[in-house]
Amino acid sequence: MPKQWRIPRDLSVENIIGQIKEGVSTRSYVSNFCRHTNFVSQVEPKSIEEALKDEKCVDAMHEELNQFTRNDVWFLVPKSYEMNIIGSKWVFRNKLDEAGVITRNKARLVAKGYNQEEGIDYGETFSPVARLEAARLLLAFACMSGFKLFQMDVKSAFLNGIINEEVYVEQPLGFEDHQHPKHVYKLKKALYGLKQAPRQWYERLSNFLLSNGYERVMINKKKFIKKANSEIILVQIYVDDIIFCATKDSLCEEFVAAMQGEFVMSMMGELSFFLGLQVKQSKDEIFLCQSKYCKEI
Repeated sequence: MPKQWRIPRDLSVENIIGQIKEGVSTRSYVSNFCRHTNFVSQVEPKSIEEALKDEKCVDAMHEELNQFTRNDVWFLVPKSYEMNIIGSKWVFRNKLDEAGVITRNKARLVAKGYNQEEGIDYGETFSPVARLEAARLLLAFACMSGFKLFQMDVKSAFLNGIINEEVYVEQPLGFEDHQHPKHVYKLKKALYGLKQAPRQWYERLSNFLLSNGYERVMINKKKFIKKANSEIILVQIYVDDIIFCATKDSLCEEFVAAMQGEFVMSMMGELSFFLGLQVKQSKDEIFLCQSKYCKEI
């Protein structure tokens, strides 16, 4: 319980700021709170005009466009009447940790895929999606076998998918090319919002894993397994989130090195938060915590 304020005789209660019963906020509490709030915006912009006035949101937009440059996503071409030009828009989201604290401001440039025409802008769109039950099965298997689970995150995953169709998008609002304001971008890689984007990303990732000796599990197209003598490594994919475990640490290190050599990845360490589930790993047990309840697998 916090200590209550001691009110001296010569001090008026009216001059006290805040609630007396809440006690004193120590410097450690203030520093822990400010550690997250000083470097992120606490508001999600609703429009590009509002975002351009926020320095943190502008930084997030620059980070997104830098990913476009690193992945060689597009290039400028003159606009013509024969092109089916797809619009684009900015979407802003604040990323939260398991405690609900804002840790990152994220800006995503999304194509208006509803303007695409089938047969011209896209062909096949089907992409397998992992079920939550599949992730639970992997957690249960890891717990039963005594494996340690790790997690990786792909930055701008869909930008890695190579598209075969000719797709043109407008220049992003607020970041138009001053020398060629009437030009449009021709895509080389998939963009978020395109109908074929999930399929192209899955094909790129699955082909890379298959070429490195992994086998696809037939009953779960998003799970891959690799065997090396008597050792195995299991990889579960959910869009851009990847969790994995192995019987030997060297297999995990080899997998991380291969993935980071091919894609822009961030190694998040031991699995602690996945698809709304808070995972607690001990030496012999794995616990899942969701909302207000916690249960052992």
